[in-house]
Amino acid sequence: MPESPACAAIALGSNLGDRQQHLRTAIDRIGALGRVTSLSTFHDTAPVGLLDQPRFLNAALLLETALPPLDLLRALLAIELRMGRDRANVPAKGPRVIDLDLILYNDKTLTTPELTLPHPAMHERPFVLAPLAELAPNWQHPTLHLTLAELLARLS
Repeated sequence: MPESPACAAIALGSNLGDRQQHLRTAIDRIGALGRVTSLSTFHDTAPVGLLDQPRFLNAALLLETALPPLDLLRALLAIELRMGRDRANVPAKGPRVIDLDLILYNDKTLTTPELTLPHPAMHERPFVLAPLAELAPNWQHPTLHLTLAELLARLS
């Protein structure tokens, strides 16, 4: 019997060029990896870490997908690359056309050299939690055992 599709939470961000169009292009391309079941509003946010750069436009989506987590991550990185992001030649927190992060994958926990689930910094990032909590406020963090809404409230 085939496995039922997983639900993946993906965070998106852009702070170069037409930020809104970059997010829309990424959303369309992510749709080819499964079925986008929910999309947050777009949030205009200040940069974190490297502050001397343009503001970000952030969003989140829920994707129903048959891809396992590592394959999904690799597909997201391929979308970034096709959209012009070269992670190798820019600062880690620097300006980017597109940033796609796999935040949650069902209630799975995973630690590999390529991927950690849930995303290890998600609970510290309002620009990730606010859009995600819009979509799935009761989704419980698999190791902290708090909902996305509770995690967001802790940051406020």
